[in-house]
Amino acid sequence: MAYVFELGTGQRVYLEDRGMQTVVTVSSGGPGQQQQSSSSIQTGKWTSPPELLQTPNGAVIKITTARGEHHIQIQGNSIGVTSRSSGGGDRWMQGQQVSSTSVSSSFSMPSMQPMKPMEPMNPMEPMKMGDMEMSANPMQMRMGNMEMRMGSATQTQVNRRFCSQCGAPVEPSDRFCSSCGHHLG
Repeated sequence: MAYVFELGTGQRVYLEDRGMQTVVTVSSGGPGQQQQSSSSIQTGKWTSPPELLQTPNGAVIKITTARGEHHIQIQGNSIGVTSRSSGGGDRWMQGQQVSSTSVSSSFSMPSMQPMKPMEPMNPMEPMKMGDMEMSANPMQMRMGNMEMRMGSATQTQVNRRFCSQCGAPVEPSDRFCSSCGHHLG
């Protein structure tokens, strides 16, 4: 059993009795945008249709169960339980009963279209500015007489090692650094 309340400000409140739980969904928005929040509150099975009271700050929903009355406060898209006792002059509104499937379908998003396969990118051409040149594969940069390379996996660079003590290049077969004598272990 599900009910919908139109609050008249582009806002709707959907209530669904799911046995011991009441599911409250607040939806608001206009053309091109929509916001919603949902909350599940343990109330017990409803014994009568829910009622809504509009307040200056939002609305209060009254759920009547065998355990008594439960009041749910709606402010904007916030949903919370309140201990509101109804005054004699309050005018409670009845909601419109809808099928549970229409509640869930009103929140379903349109299915997404599959993405088109992307074309492979062309390799990046080297960039030049004055005496500076950069390329991406392998990553390298030259400026004047300085040069920096990264990621070029040539065999000599893969096997190249450096002394942990002084930073001098050493061969993979070296046991001691030829520059400082440090044991390479």
